[in-house]
Amino acid sequence: MEHLQCLIIGAGPAGFTAAIYAARANLNPVMYVGSQPGGQLTITRDVENYPGFPDGVLGPEMMELFEKQAKRFNADIRNGIVTDVDFSSHPHEITIDNIKNISADSIIIATGASAKWLGLPSETRLNGSGVSACAVCDGFFYRGQDVAIVGAGDTACEEALYLSKLCNHVHMLIRRDEMRASKIMQKRVINTPNITVHWHAEAEEVIGEQIVTGVRVKDNLNEETYVLAVQGFFVAIGHHPNAKVFSQYLDTDDQGYIITQPDSTKTNIPGVFACGDVQDKHFRQAVTAAGSGCMAALEAERFLTTVEAHVSSAD
Repeated sequence: MEHLQCLIIGAGPAGFTAAIYAARANLNPVMYVGSQPGGQLTITRDVENYPGFPDGVLGPEMMELFEKQAKRFNADIRNGIVTDVDFSSHPHEITIDNIKNISADSIIIATGASAKWLGLPSETRLNGSGVSACAVCDGFFYRGQDVAIVGAGDTACEEALYLSKLCNHVHMLIRRDEMRASKIMQKRVINTPNITVHWHAEAEEVIGEQIVTGVRVKDNLNEETYVLAVQGFFVAIGHHPNAKVFSQYLDTDDQGYIITQPDSTKTNIPGVFACGDVQDKHFRQAVTAAGSGCMAALEAERFLTTVEAHVSSAD
C-alpha cells in the first residue's frame, strides 16, 4: 500500500492552493483531482473578481495557471476519484476508483460543492453564456441589463437584491404563491422597485442561440406561457456539498457540509482537514476557497510536525 505524508482530494482553488503551500513545505503532497478537475471555475467564463488579474481571466485558464504553479513545486497531481475512506485509525486509508488503496498521515478535503440546476437542456447549453449559478461571481457582466433569477429561499433573495444594484430589472421566478425565505428577506425583495416577483412561475426554456436572449415561463395557475426578454438567467436553488463519501466519519451539518472548528479547517478527525466550498456554504468564492486551502496546508504541516515529534519522543 502506498503511503503519503499529505493527500489532497479535489482540484479547485482550495485544493491547488493547499497543494502549493504543502509542496513548498516539503510535505510531498499528492492530489487526486476527482470528477471535475479545476472545480466550478472550469464552467465559468470570465473571472474579474480574483486579485492579480486586472483584465480578468477565463475560469479554465485560471485553473490551468493554478495547476502549473502547483507542479512547479513538484506537487504530484493525479487523475482519480476517492470512492471510499477509513478514518477509524491513523494513518488514514483511502480507496481510489474502487481499486487503489493508499494511506496518508494527513488529508486535505477540497471537493467543493456543486450547484443545483433545473435540468433544462437549454440551461446546460447556455451555461457560461448567460446562464449562471452565482450572482456575486457574474452579476457584474449584466449591469444595466435585464435578468431573471429562479429560487425562493434566502440565497435567492440575497442574489436578487445584489443583482438589483447592478441590473436594470430583475425578474424573480417563484413556482408557488409563497417564498421559503425569511420574512425580512421577502420584504426587502418585494420593496425593491426594480425587482418583479412572478408567482406561480416556472422556467420552461432558456432562449438564445449563442447567448441568452430570454426565458420562456409557464404560469402554473392557468397553464399559459410567456417570454421574458432577459440577457442573464441565474439559478439560485441551492448547492450540494461533495462530501458524501466522508459522511460516515466526519461531522456534517443538516445540508451535508463538513463542519470545521471555528477559525480553522480542522474536522472532528485529527489529521483530516476540510477547505473551500465543501465546508463553506456562505461565501462560495474562489478567493475565499483559496484562502482556506492555504489554512488547511499550514494546519496539516503543524499536525505532521506534532505527530513526528510524538513518534520521536516515543522512540
